[in-house]
Amino acid sequence: MDRGRIALAGVTTALVGFASSSAVVLAGLQAAGATGAQAASGLVALCLAQALGMLWLAQRTRLPVVLAWSTPGAALLAAGAPPEGGWPAALGAFAIAGALIVLTGLWPGLSRTVAAIPAPIAQAMLAGVLVGLCLAPVRALVDRPAEILPIVVVWLVLIRLAPTWASPAAFAVGLIVLGVEAALHGGVGGPVLPVLEPVLPAFTWPAAVGIALPLYIVTMASQNVPGSAVLASYGYRAPWRESMVVTGLGTIAGAPFGGHAVNLAAITAALAASPDAHPDPAQRWRAVRVSALLYVVLAALSTALTSLVGVAPGVLAAVAGVALLPTLGSSLRAAMAEDHDRIPAVIAFVVAASGITVLGIGAAFWALVAGLVAHALLRRR
Repeated sequence: MDRGRIALAGVTTALVGFASSSAVVLAGLQAAGATGAQAASGLVALCLAQALGMLWLAQRTRLPVVLAWSTPGAALLAAGAPPEGGWPAALGAFAIAGALIVLTGLWPGLSRTVAAIPAPIAQAMLAGVLVGLCLAPVRALVDRPAEILPIVVVWLVLIRLAPTWASPAAFAVGLIVLGVEAALHGGVGGPVLPVLEPVLPAFTWPAAVGIALPLYIVTMASQNVPGSAVLASYGYRAPWRESMVVTGLGTIAGAPFGGHAVNLAAITAALAASPDAHPDPAQRWRAVRVSALLYVVLAALSTALTSLVGVAPGVLAAVAGVALLPTLGSSLRAAMAEDHDRIPAVIAFVVAASGITVLGIGAAFWALVAGLVAHALLRRR
């Protein structure tokens, strides 16, 4: 009985984590300059990096430490454009973000520096990035109602009845729509077997500032810190130092293959850490091991999924948009929660939503700069 609960918790953790945001990851990688095959490679690399990291941490710590890819980071990529230098420059930025995560684990001073960034400004930047992506289902619903309406309806029903499964269910409906489209238009044209396509990363200043730094900040603020808090809420002390080193090294190793960032899970962490996984807190880490093994299976299916998505990319954008609506809501709430930081947060939000590029650097970085400058000036006054 207990083994069955552990297995079910592990399977649920992996399926919810994968299905709720893989569409966002594919959209982000392709927006950063990846071809379909390179985006598929990135998804495979992320699944494998998460699996290996979870196996290592679970076995070493005997704690239910669940890893995930950075969904806010993928959304940041999806809202931008390919950097100067194209896909290789994006990969270099991913590697830099991974190095910063490792450094966070080894050097407490960097953790304190990141923590000093006002949370409302970081969340406003994320909300500004997300707002354009969350408009995609609205526009697609007008242009292709027969394909998009079932996705939206299923998501709305389940967000009321079973919120954890709302995005995975929308993803499943999206796959059905894509399958029908493929059947009507000659099938799937891309590869089916899993593939890893290494590309030599290029390190450029605009990509480091415009992609790596915002990617690192949103990953820390929206994934690693909340993920540690989720574990604490169930009585576990997250192995912060080792988790940062493992996830940072996993990000660096996955970067040449297209993986953008690996981090502590936040939402899905509760599925393995709660009493539903096992009544004995000392046994719940075994659910993470099951989840890790399933991620290896999902890695094998990732390339076929990417090829199916290529049949109708607009469906992918709609699924990603509805999946990000809860994140947009929580980011807006956090951004506007403090009266004294509201104006700087609004400034950061509008700059991020503008999508501007200055000196080859995207809007996310300039949103942080504008928000921090406004914060300093208004606090001084």
